[in-house]
Amino acid sequence: MTEATDNAGTATTAKAAVVTGASTGIGEATVRALRQEGWTVFAVARRAERLEALAAETGAVAVPADVTDDADVARLVDEVTRAGGIDTLINIAGGARGADKVAEAKTEDWAWMYEVNVLGTMKLTRAFLPMLRACGEGTVLNLTSTAGLSAYEGGGGYNAAKFAQHALTGALRLEEAEHNLRVIEVAPGMVQTEEFSLNRLGDQGAAEKVYAGVEKPLTAADVADVVRFAVAAPHHVNLDQIVIRPVAQASNFKVIRKG
Repeated sequence: MTEATDNAGTATTAKAAVVTGASTGIGEATVRALRQEGWTVFAVARRAERLEALAAETGAVAVPADVTDDADVARLVDEVTRAGGIDTLINIAGGARGADKVAEAKTEDWAWMYEVNVLGTMKLTRAFLPMLRACGEGTVLNLTSTAGLSAYEGGGGYNAAKFAQHALTGALRLEEAEHNLRVIEVAPGMVQTEEFSLNRLGDQGAAEKVYAGVEKPLTAADVADVVRFAVAAPHHVNLDQIVIRPVAQASNFKVIRKG
């Protein structure tokens, strides 16, 4: 972590975070939100060109890496260590593929969702835990989903991955409390982003139908603002689980659509 000075000229420890999934959507918005608050941010994603553009605009540190690749994770930890370390890890990388019922499930889609959402989160967390423990007041925030709290038809694969990530987060909180490590879960509902539904359904028309008639679905910036608030709260304040939905989405099963 780097040193900075406050308005009185006193040396302080600047907050520093790794944010994964930073090339688009909620991850990108979180990088922007933290940089606006003066955080040092290591922006992590696979798409180097998008990260470089974000870094040029915000002052974040671009670190192209695949969170599921052991060599990339080791390289990321090494780069962050050499740059002064972090006190906060924000696992946002993830996603969904397909909306098939279990009877028509595609093994490759389920495997991809588990690897990215669950194993990616585990690998990053495992790799950074020694650093986060050593700083004395570390934080891990995992972005899960309301899909990890309530199952729905056609969501089996994504439900399974996000339920697993939710369980991982709960276990981590129990295991790391003795190290003064704060573990936060943010579970968004309907968020309209550039790529999530398009990547899941593979068709622009189908992606647009997800949000059709919904008044003011959440934006990536809405969720990023909640993430920023949670990790910036005094360290003894642990927001264990935050569920965030648009008002029009009363539950996974009730969405108000107009027109």
